[in-house]
Amino acid sequence: MALAACVEFIHTATLLHDDVVDESALRRGQASANALFGNKPSVLVGDFLFARAFQLMVEDGSLRVLAILSEAAATIAEGEVLQLVTQNDTTTTEAQYLQVVEGKTAALFAAATRVGAVVAERPAVEEAALDAYGRNLGIAFQLVDDALDYSAEQERLGKTVGDDFREGKITLPVLLAFARGSEAERGFWRRTLEGREQGEADLAEALGLMQRHGALRDTVERARAYGDAALAALAHFPDGAERRALAGIVEFCIARAR
Repeated sequence: MALAACVEFIHTATLLHDDVVDESALRRGQASANALFGNKPSVLVGDFLFARAFQLMVEDGSLRVLAILSEAAATIAEGEVLQLVTQNDTTTTEAQYLQVVEGKTAALFAAATRVGAVVAERPAVEEAALDAYGRNLGIAFQLVDDALDYSAEQERLGKTVGDDFREGKITLPVLLAFARGSEAERGFWRRTLEGREQGEADLAEALGLMQRHGALRDTVERARAYGDAALAALAHFPDGAERRALAGIVEFCIARAR
């Protein structure tokens, strides 16, 4: 339970810092901490949660657990920096985008599931299987999230629709629409994402281009493929309530896109 809390502390710390960096006003449908209290308290509380997470790791006493979770924390920070580097850059490749996703999202999923095998002293093959499950689930989750930013109602998604567009984030829906579009359409993406020249009608235009080129549909399909890989990793475990619960998480993750 302490290690589960540790993972949640790391997660919450990254959300607090993300909202400051992204200047987000909403988090899960509610006013974000930085909107309510300002940037300084949000950053400091995020730092405190990171520090408390490391205290919990040390209290557990396992060097392997400490190694796994501390590496995940470092990888998350690297992923966030890489996202800043690729932001507003339409020359970003799918490989670079996936590197960001694996760093800022999938790494913590994988660490959380892998630690379960470590503390239970399970064989290496089961540890690797749970790592693969968490990593693929994390990628699927982020792909669906990136698609929802251009397709969901604000109330259901819990954040302002179009935030990624307004911030100039280069996500898979953008990459697919950009690659499949005409030169004029690519000019639109360069103007709105690289140049940050956005008018009131530009978000609707972006949505139209994504629909025209199947970018949202194919992003969700890609998420389903990663979800299938997560489910395949569970084949190492016998059928039971625990395995069905883990499989249900995958199904819930993909179902958000409906």
